[in-house]
Amino acid sequence: MKAIVCTKYGPPEVLELKEIEKPTPKDNEILVKVYATTVTAADFRIRSFTVPTGVWLPARIALGIRKPKKAILGVELAGEIESVGKDVKLFRKDDRVFGSTGFGSGTYAEYICLPEDRTLAIKPANMTYEEAAAVPVGGLTALHFLRKGNIQSGQKVLIYGASGSVGTYAVQLAKYFGAEVTGVCSTTNLELVKSLGADMVIDYTKEDFTKNGQTYDIIFDTVGKRSFSLCKGSLTQKGVYLDAAGVATIFPMLWTSMFGSKKAILTATYVRPASEITKDLIFLKELIEAGKIKSVIDRRYPLEQTAEAHRYVEKGHKKGNVVITLEHNNKA
Repeated sequence: MKAIVCTKYGPPEVLELKEIEKPTPKDNEILVKVYATTVTAADFRIRSFTVPTGVWLPARIALGIRKPKKAILGVELAGEIESVGKDVKLFRKDDRVFGSTGFGSGTYAEYICLPEDRTLAIKPANMTYEEAAAVPVGGLTALHFLRKGNIQSGQKVLIYGASGSVGTYAVQLAKYFGAEVTGVCSTTNLELVKSLGADMVIDYTKEDFTKNGQTYDIIFDTVGKRSFSLCKGSLTQKGVYLDAAGVATIFPMLWTSMFGSKKAILTATYVRPASEITKDLIFLKELIEAGKIKSVIDRRYPLEQTAEAHRYVEKGHKKGNVVITLEHNNKA
């Protein structure tokens, strides 16, 4: 089978298209024919080993000292189950599925074997494989953070980075939960964010939301560009700051939890039971099929152009998601 292999850290050119052996599922695994995957920010950071200085050593140990431990990158997928191991009970051959490998990898390939209890669900009936592949990381992250922030109907919620993968889902989910949503993005993405349901949009190139005198019950920084200290003055008395980037939030979170009424919350989408994450994925599927949320796709690339897709995502200006399609992706 064809796969994109990463044998060393470096620029997009380290990603090579190779023919490798097709995997065989174990007794508790399913074999998925991958029709679509994505390039996330995490993918290019792993490939280039772009991590904060403070976590360099533990990241190197976790990801691989000299090269990525897992040569095939990619965490999101949508496809069709080609075969199942003898102990598999949750899925059957020919099921159309979508999901995420979590902290695993391996979706930049025509086939992948996954344990049946991984974050997987039946694909939304009203989505293509490309659209479904773009849901898990952004959708699950947005949902988990908003729930951790205890989002309530009638609250004022600001989404910073509203046109990105997490941001586009956060806008739609916050509206679903009944919030009054302000999206912050660049000039070129204002109409996109409005179309997703934002009540107000702020062009960050022209206005600094921390200086406009408005306060919000939740400020959700989906891209890690605005620190808690910068946002604190724009929170209501018991407001919550959410930072999807995580690392910069640890110390202010601890400090405010002890001494302040305004909270900075640190959480992680995948550091919890797989059954809980899968339940959230099924919840997102139901919202999609009810027409409440949709995925936003910026660009599509064939598997052979994965390096070019990485180069584009690395620029940091993608709208929503960048999808990789595979040759056998000829189904709706």
